[in-house]
Amino acid sequence: MVYILQFLDSGILQWGPWQIIAYTALTTHITIVAVTIYLHRSQAHLALKLHPAVSHAFRFWLWLATGMVTREWVAVHRKHHAHCEKEGDPHSPGVFGIGQVLFKGTELYRCEARCAATLQRYGAGTPDDWLERHLYSRCPWQGVGLLLVADVLMFGAIGVSVWGVQMLWIPVCAAGIVNGLGHFSGYRNFDGPTAATNILPLGILIGGEELHNNHHTFPTSAKLSVRWFELDIGWCYIQLLQALGLAHVRAVAPRPPARRCDLPLSARTVTGIGTHRNHLMRKYGIMLVRAFRDELRRGAVGGYEARSRAQTERLLWREPAYLSDAERRALTSLLKQHQWLAPLQRMREEFSQLWERKCATPQELLADLVDWCDRAQRSGIPALRNFASELRSYG
Repeated sequence: MVYILQFLDSGILQWGPWQIIAYTALTTHITIVAVTIYLHRSQAHLALKLHPAVSHAFRFWLWLATGMVTREWVAVHRKHHAHCEKEGDPHSPGVFGIGQVLFKGTELYRCEARCAATLQRYGAGTPDDWLERHLYSRCPWQGVGLLLVADVLMFGAIGVSVWGVQMLWIPVCAAGIVNGLGHFSGYRNFDGPTAATNILPLGILIGGEELHNNHHTFPTSAKLSVRWFELDIGWCYIQLLQALGLAHVRAVAPRPPARRCDLPLSARTVTGIGTHRNHLMRKYGIMLVRAFRDELRRGAVGGYEARSRAQTERLLWREPAYLSDAERRALTSLLKQHQWLAPLQRMREEFSQLWERKCATPQELLADLVDWCDRAQRSGIPALRNFASELRSYG
């Protein structure tokens, strides 16, 4: 009887509270790493190829710690990208509301995972071996049940609480925080058709998935950080696996030229600018905001309250193609009020439209680029002339 009570109190390992906390933190972190590296970057977006041993280790752990089926997770996530922020998105705050996604994101996921059409259309290329068919897909809840038994054996009655934290980690962090706050609140490096944001620049707690705006801008990139102050812990693990010969990175987000070069405009420049379009449009938006701030400091622009100034700068930073009707009206009013901004905005729209011409030949795009740069140089606007000169570095 004494032995049974002792077992229920501390389990086989007889660990103290801090050791149990460390174990819980480590195992939940492994779960996050498995989701971001295996399910998300490798399986859903094919951004890297994992060694079969590593891939199966992640599959086995996810079976234990989450009960999620690879094909279901991948299909739901791919559909999210295909219909992001629109009808058909399985878990968009814009469609369902932030409260529903934040607190009931797992229910939304399970509902979509039961849709046979979603699995058939978006689940291609996921594992379909004997273990997947007869164990991982057929018996998902036996895995989490096995982990519950292991936790109780190791730690006694407190093992149930440990298991509860392990089970809640993905529903709270991934289904709730990433799918909810990652499309609702945070900072944005790049504008785009989705509302995806970077929740924090330090992607540690959720394996780098905090950098959600970066991911939606470059969905096939194995690396989610793009600026010097951003940390993607998932990328650190990928680099370690790559150094050990256990992973092969297929794609990362393009990096702008490190140094400015005065190269002649050519077909290579057109290709380079197209590759780095997101970085360049971001830079143009920053240029507009800085021009507005310079005029504000010189007193050429009337006084602005802090809130009104922030709204104005947000309008200037955003790409016109992604503005709502209300924002377009506000921008039109702003340009009428500050006419010196109109040429900068007009040139921005023309520059953006250069890369929307799907049927244009490289020679036609080059001719349009040369014309745009010539007009930028003749504009007499220093910021615009510098931007046009910098484009030569992309050749």
